[in-house]
Amino acid sequence: MNLKEQIESSVNYIRSITDFQPEIGMILGSGLGGYADQIENPVYIPYGEIPGFPVSTVAGHAGRFVLGERFGKRMIAMQGRFHFYEGYSQGLITMPVRVMKRLGVKQLLLTNAAGGVNTSFPVGALMLITDHINYSGQNPLTGENLEEFGPRFPDMGDVYSRTLREKLMACAGEAGILLQEGVYMMFSGPNYETPAEVRMARIAGADAVGMSTVPEAIVARHCGMQTIGISCITNFAAGIQQTPLNHAEVVEVTTRVYSGFVALLDILVQQVFS
Repeated sequence: MNLKEQIESSVNYIRSITDFQPEIGMILGSGLGGYADQIENPVYIPYGEIPGFPVSTVAGHAGRFVLGERFGKRMIAMQGRFHFYEGYSQGLITMPVRVMKRLGVKQLLLTNAAGGVNTSFPVGALMLITDHINYSGQNPLTGENLEEFGPRFPDMGDVYSRTLREKLMACAGEAGILLQEGVYMMFSGPNYETPAEVRMARIAGADAVGMSTVPEAIVARHCGMQTIGISCITNFAAGIQQTPLNHAEVVEVTTRVYSGFVALLDILVQQVFS
């Protein structure tokens, strides 16, 4: 199947299970998938049951869609995402965004665990993504343009909706939740960045580095979705942090800040998303 056929096959399979029409989408990264457990009247659809769908292979990713409601809002959440470093093309790892669009999603949250480049952000900080740098060497829109989703040359001037960001910053402030703002830079992975690469990222204007999110944000923008992104700073990047980086540390920190993350997402769903 080509990408267009894979998208339609996935949509048809999900609709054969439920006619639920979500308006809000979430992609929950490493250690952050537990928020989907807050969804009421859930319908679970493992990725492995969807024809032509990739499967998440990373620890900390449950690997399923969860459809249901939260604060009366209809939503679909991905408990775990797919990564370029797992060997999938960027077209395939972003297919879920287009599937969610076809199911009715208009507003999308992207989350990730990231390495801190801006040393003024403490480990455990939550960073609202204002912009990104794609250093993966690939682009999910390469190849035939899917005209039914968006134009051949989409504008990237407001990938992470300024309207949503300003509203979330104001609401988080009123709730006493400290929320940083910064630029996220994507590397291909799976190795962590070298100290020299981190120095380059800082010079380029990045505040955090990671291995995801950017392809999904590009496709969401192409689809016309209002998008917001949140990084959990789980460690300082190489050359700043003196101890070796490891995935267990990532999961440990996201677990530690999980209650604050849930509180922030509740504000997003209840007060910011329409």
